[in-house]
Amino acid sequence: MDLSSMQGLMVIVGPIVLAAALLWAILRNRSSKRQLDETEAATRRNYDAHDAADRDR
Repeated sequence: MDLSSMQGLMVIVGPIVLAAALLWAILRNRSSKRQLDETEAATRRNYDAHDAADRDR
């Protein structure tokens, strides 16, 4: 196998492997609507608690 055929293989296979890795990462890191709502609610509770503590000072 000479160098030019190896480069051709890398040009074809490289983008396919990269696309597969990106697709896997995107699908793995998606969060559900329920998880997002829980996070938002917890953030609001945290801000409200800090606001109440600041008012009590």
